[in-house]
Amino acid sequence: MRKGKKIIALALVTVLALSSLTACGKKNKDNNKEVTTDDTATPDDTTATDDAAATDDTAAEETVSLGDATLKVWGPQEQQDSIQAMCEEFKALYPNDNITIEFGVVSEADAKNEVLKDPSVAADVFTFASDQIAELVQAGTLFPIKMNTDQIIANNTENSIAASTVGGELYAYPSSSDTYFMYYDKSKYTEDEIKSLDTMMAKDLGSGVTNFSYDIDNGWYLSAFFFGAGCTLFGPDGTDATQCDFNNDRGLLVGEYLMNLAKNPKFANHDDGLLLAAFEAGTLGANVTGTWNAAAIKESLGDNFGTAPLPTVTLSNGETIQLGGMANFKLYGVNSQTKNPQAAMALAEYLTNEASQKTRFEQFSYGPTNLNLANDTAAMSSNQALAAMTQQIEFATLQTSIPQSGNYWSPAEAFGTGLMDGSITADNLQTKLNDFVNNVLATLN
Repeated sequence: MRKGKKIIALALVTVLALSSLTACGKKNKDNNKEVTTDDTATPDDTTATDDAAATDDTAAEETVSLGDATLKVWGPQEQQDSIQAMCEEFKALYPNDNITIEFGVVSEADAKNEVLKDPSVAADVFTFASDQIAELVQAGTLFPIKMNTDQIIANNTENSIAASTVGGELYAYPSSSDTYFMYYDKSKYTEDEIKSLDTMMAKDLGSGVTNFSYDIDNGWYLSAFFFGAGCTLFGPDGTDATQCDFNNDRGLLVGEYLMNLAKNPKFANHDDGLLLAAFEAGTLGANVTGTWNAAAIKESLGDNFGTAPLPTVTLSNGETIQLGGMANFKLYGVNSQTKNPQAAMALAEYLTNEASQKTRFEQFSYGPTNLNLANDTAAMSSNQALAAMTQQIEFATLQTSIPQSGNYWSPAEAFGTGLMDGSITADNLQTKLNDFVNNVLATLN
């Protein structure tokens, strides 16, 4: 997880998509298998019966009979209408099969925990964040992809496939790429002012207006400051469960900056709901979030809608650093306990094919992993939010999926909470950083 490492597979323009890649896992090249039509098949006894190599994203669905199947699909609240429409299109491809699809609301962030509660009642097909894949595979809850794997690999960016692969085997279908960037109100800041957070915070925006808000007690966002200073989480490549240096000299400088930022009355700790309400009320200058909030923020700001990569900050030693951040992928997986593995895999493939990714791009500004879409420079650059995300990707670090990463989130939240409630002070900052790191590196149960 290297400072400034380019997450090329997330890039949404041709020059990034085709650049040299630093993969975070092996690209699976030999899993050209198709699951048996036996509905009682398990991941271990599934056999290769590939009827024909797909020539496009829907070839398999159009030519293979799936039989009768009842499937449950989980997805986030904001995508329910879209997912249900896609599922109706999928069912229409099989007029001779009796396919019933049920739906549940589970976000990508919550998917792992909900599946692990009881895989036997979890969805057959569900979407999840790529950092969850190692734990899901380790728990035996993901069905290895055995149908049209060569085509899936060929259709998607290399790092999205790497993020979907564990131990050389493909376990998920790439759906979209994801990181965060800055939204700002152009009536409050100029393009030059938003390059520096210190400049933004120094400006007087008037009574009742928050200059900058941030989800500071969320580890995904908190990492941007530490990565920007050159700190690493689980070593330079994110694979060493014994390494985290957020408490070194560089981390201490970051902690000092965050402590002072949190105390600034022009700053607020905003999650999605609060930031959207503040933009709508006209009481917020800038915030950091992702493409999923683009439409709502644009509706609130209108002609004053602005986007940009994260700003720089100046540390107490006088050094100016560019804020980094975490980048990951949204994936679709198939429950290993599904009673209908072939139908479930066919549906997951359909929900992540080129047409479905295009729908998410158009409706939610999600960055596609499909190469045809990612390489459509004109379409990608015309989307203001995605253009900013592409710029920020230059400074992003690929979110690790090693099991130890599960230890990061609660300590990060606790550290952010301590910043906001004032329990972290100049006198105990080093101790709090040490506690943060020790908890991250604690032995897994």
